Amino acid sequence: MSTSIGLSVVIPVYNSESILPELINRLEKSLQDEAQEFEIILVNDGSLDKSWNQIRELARTHRRVRGIDLMRNYGQHNALLCGIRSARYNITVTMDDDLQHPPEEIPKLINKLAEGYDVVYGTPIKEQHGFWRDFGSRITKLSMQNIVGIDTASKVGSFRVFRTNLREAFASYQSAFISIDVLLTWGTTRFASVPVNHQARLVGTSNYNFRKLIIHTLNMITGFSILPLRVASLVGFCFTFFGLFVLIYVIGSYLIRGGEVPGFAFLASIILIFSGAQLFSLGIIGEYLARMHFRLMAKPVYIKREEI
Repeated sequence: MSTSIGLSVVIPVYNSESILPELINRLEKSLQDEAQEFEIILVNDGSLDKSWNQIRELARTHRRVRGIDLMRNYGQHNALLCGIRSARYNITVTMDDDLQHPPEEIPKLINKLAEGYDVVYGTPIKEQHGFWRDFGSRITKLSMQNIVGIDTASKVGSFRVFRTNLREAFASYQSAFISIDVLLTWGTTRFASVPVNHQARLVGTSNYNFRKLIIHTLNMITGFSILPLRVASLVGFCFTFFGLFVLIYVIGSYLIRGGEVPGFAFLASIILIFSGAQLFSLGIIGEYLARMHFRLMAKPVYIKREEI
C-alpha cells in the first residue's frame, strides 16, 4: 500500500506494563515503512498495575504514542470505542496488548484493505489461547454470524483494520453494551479476512476468559438482535400446538373409552413443561427490558480521567 496513508493503532491496555515497551518498539519498526504518518493510541482500561505510568513514560519518549486513561475498567470494546473515536488518521488498526497479534502482520491486513474492502480481519492460522478460551471464541463468532449475516463473521477477532470514516455510522451510539464488530456492520458490508500468525502470550495470562466471552456473546445477541425474541415466540407456538394435541387426545380418550382419563403424572409433566416454556420466554423478555432500563439510565460508555 502507498505510504501516503495515515494509520491509527488503537490498543486497549489492561495490566500489561511489562509488555508495552516491546509492543511499541515492534509497532514502530513494522509501520515506519508502511505509512507516512501513524499514531499508537494506548487506552488504559482501569489497570490494577502500573500500566498507566508506563504509558506516560512511553508517550514522553515516543512522539507517536498517545495515552488515554479511563476512570475505571469499562471493558475491552468500550476502551476500543474510546480509542476509535480519538483516532486522527484515515485507517484504524485495533489489536490486543499482549503481542499475541504480531505487529509484523499488520501490512498483510493493510494490503488486503487496498483491494477495495472496508474492514479486514486477521484470522489466526492457529490460536494460542487454550481450550476454554478457544471454545468461547467459537461460540462468539457463531453468534456473530447469525446476527449480522455476513460470511466473514465466523472469522472476526480483535485484530482488525478498517477505514476510520466507518465510525460515523455509530457516532451517536451511547449504550453501555458494545460490540465493535456489530457496529462496523452498520457502516459497510465489504468485509474480508487474511490468515495471520498468532503467538503465545509472553507474560501472564489472558484477562479475557471464557466467562467474559460468554457474557459478551449474550450481550451481543440481546443487544443487537431480536433472534432470542423470535425463539421465544417459536417456543410459544410449538407448545400451543402441543397443548392442542394433548387436548384432542384427552377429549378423544374420553369419547372413546368413557369415564375419566387416567394419568396424573402425565398431566403434571405437561404443566411443568408449559411452566418452563413460559419462564424461558419471560427470561428472554426480561433481558431486553434490562437493556432498555440501562439505556434509559444513560450509563456512560466510558469516562476519560486523563489524556496525553
